[in-house]
Amino acid sequence: MSPVLSALIAVLVVVAVLVVKNRLVGFATQKPSDFAAKGPAFDLARHLSGPILCEGVVYGPTGRVSSRFVADMVGEWAGNTGVLKEQFRYDTGMVQDRQWTLRVGNDGVIVAEAPDVIGTGVGHVSGPAVEMRYRIKLSPEAGGHVLDVVDWMYLMENGTVMNRSQFRKFGIKVAELVATMRRVPA
Repeated sequence: MSPVLSALIAVLVVVAVLVVKNRLVGFATQKPSDFAAKGPAFDLARHLSGPILCEGVVYGPTGRVSSRFVADMVGEWAGNTGVLKEQFRYDTGMVQDRQWTLRVGNDGVIVAEAPDVIGTGVGHVSGPAVEMRYRIKLSPEAGGHVLDVVDWMYLMENGTVMNRSQFRKFGIKVAELVATMRRVPA
């Protein structure tokens, strides 16, 4: 067997192993049912209501911190429909305003819309966890790429929400976000 053919086979095996790993184990393979019997129960209308302080970091494709941010959020709910307004302040000085519209069904299914989300995001509340999946189009300043997002929020016993999101392009992780969200006392 030629060295070129051997190298090609080795590369194909590595790619196949990575694809199988990403589909069978790890962050993106969690399911809402994994959290069904756990508590405390995540009630979006309660836990994402009023003023919220969010602090986080974004990791680039190499796993190094690419940016840090602080965000002020305000959640307002009418029944099962909520609006979450967000203003992010990045360590670069850039400010980004976003707004989510969230509709939560009695079965825990979430339908989410935002101006930078392509189509509709879909998620599920289960026990202390919320899972969302959507496609986002980055701003031109951030490259304008369309990325697939897997977004999980976990409610802690003290009311803090831990958020972890992974962003993928062509199935390859290009960024990850880790943040906390804490309600601001009145």
